[in-house]
Amino acid sequence: MSSDLIEAITALEKDKGISKEVLIDAIEAALISAYKRNFDQAQNVRVDINEGLGQVRVYARKEVVESVENDNLQLSVEAAKKLNPHYQLGDTVEIEVTPRNFGRIAAQTAKQVVTQRLREAERSVIYSEYIDRQDDIMTGIVQRMDHRFIYVDLGRVEALLPQSEQMPNETYRPHDRIKVYITKVEDAKKGPMITVSRTHPGLLKRLFELEVPEIYDGTVEIKSISREAGDRSKIAVHAEDPAVDAVGACVGPKGSRVQTIVTELKGEKIDIVRWSEDPVTYVANALSPSKVVKVIVHEEEKATTVVVPDYQLSLAIGKKGQNARLAAKLTGWKIDIKSESEAEEAGLLDDNGAEDTAVDLGSISEEPEKEESDPSDVDKN
Repeated sequence: MSSDLIEAITALEKDKGISKEVLIDAIEAALISAYKRNFDQAQNVRVDINEGLGQVRVYARKEVVESVENDNLQLSVEAAKKLNPHYQLGDTVEIEVTPRNFGRIAAQTAKQVVTQRLREAERSVIYSEYIDRQDDIMTGIVQRMDHRFIYVDLGRVEALLPQSEQMPNETYRPHDRIKVYITKVEDAKKGPMITVSRTHPGLLKRLFELEVPEIYDGTVEIKSISREAGDRSKIAVHAEDPAVDAVGACVGPKGSRVQTIVTELKGEKIDIVRWSEDPVTYVANALSPSKVVKVIVHEEEKATTVVVPDYQLSLAIGKKGQNARLAAKLTGWKIDIKSESEAEEAGLLDDNGAEDTAVDLGSISEEPEKEESDPSDVDKN
């Protein structure tokens, strides 16, 4: 082995991130394989690589025995003592058997084994790198697409964006730069297989962490997210410090922070609401932009009955029930919405029994909201 090979190993260590020890082991295995295959030798051999001199030596390892039954694996006591008088029965003797020239076939065999080991080591390095990025966000470049996946280049590996994880309001083209959320990293036979998503709620969470310093440093905490990707999302935030406006921090000056996220998600509406330990307040906030008059809590069923003004009923329910559905996912409470007139007929506006909690929230909104809101509209309840 020449000094050129040592330099090549050092270069591979830097370029591929594979340790020199792994590379040396791969070369030793390759040389042993080449020696046995090309020189028809079945004995137990050891390869010694001197990195400093760039030299390779092959040693046959034989056990010292009284009666030799296999010349390839054994050596008589008499023969061993000729080499070194200190050898005894049971010792292992190493005899140099380095061929003058391994030959072209031997070199090719060594190259094949080294290549395979390098491939395995590189796969391991890539897997270790990306398994740490699971549940994280990365920027990738769309490479190509078929009827099942969009293939996204993440740098050292190509990730799969399944059709079910693609946003319905997006059109993808080759060379587009997109942010994706890594949902799964698998160590497959052909190399790490990475699955990414554009619809996962985790993508929205990571985008807020990138855009809002107060979330990144822990001043503001994201308590819950409910999302119908490409259409609308709700996110509940909270700050332990009462002096910190959690919603305002997420919205940013003139809505700049949330608008950046809305643009990244191609116009997906985002409602930012204040989280509360009190289910009455939390459910009322979650139903924004609708005004809420009263919330009745049924603790045992973890359900609520919410009363809204008649003219706000459709806004509270949302298109195809979306607003109510997202609010229920966000809070974890079942939500039954009734108009004031319905509630009055059912006697819900009167005092409730001891088992339920009813709170009047007539002043939660000073002005009625419009039913149609701008795609970047953000509620601050």
